[in-house]
Amino acid sequence: MPRVSEAHLAARRQQILDAAVRCFVRKGFHQSSMQDVIKEAGLSVGAFYRYFKSKNELITAIAGAKISEVTSVLDDLLAADPMPPVTEIVDRVLELVDRSVAEDGPVRIAVQVWGEAVHDPEVGALVAEIYGRVRSRAVQVAEHAQVAGQLDPRADPEGVGAALFGLIQGYILQRILLGNVDRKQYVSGVRALVAG
Repeated sequence: MPRVSEAHLAARRQQILDAAVRCFVRKGFHQSSMQDVIKEAGLSVGAFYRYFKSKNELITAIAGAKISEVTSVLDDLLAADPMPPVTEIVDRVLELVDRSVAEDGPVRIAVQVWGEAVHDPEVGALVAEIYGRVRSRAVQVAEHAQVAGQLDPRADPEGVGAALFGLIQGYILQRILLGNVDRKQYVSGVRALVAG
């Protein structure tokens, strides 16, 4: 039997993830069954379960991919010399959010996953690990900002990082729940807070 290429395996995995995103956005995490995702992907049950065993695995993969995009942007900005101002970093992350918040975008699933994390310890642990990566980068941004003289040297980088992370989550919630949040206005508000 011929061996399946890595490229084929990666493409099939992505096909499943794309189908899961469409299902979860359309019907919600709880209302989407594994059968719904399998049908949406156009695969047999056996082919599907070769890649994912549960909805939690799907959510982990979807969230992990999106968070990797965010951490990659943050890593690039942290490596810049000089590091851009904190508000520019926030703007760049929120730009990613804007691109992923469209009606069929995976960021819409984030709010569902946050709610599920409250009741499901497995999802809660996954969310804590995945979002912990972003929060740790936010702390690094605060530390670099202090070294660059952009932040009060007496400020607690852990606290500033937690606040920056909260600003990103707050933007996501407002974009999804209210729909009419202007990123430039939001970042202008962050700038005013930081300057104050």
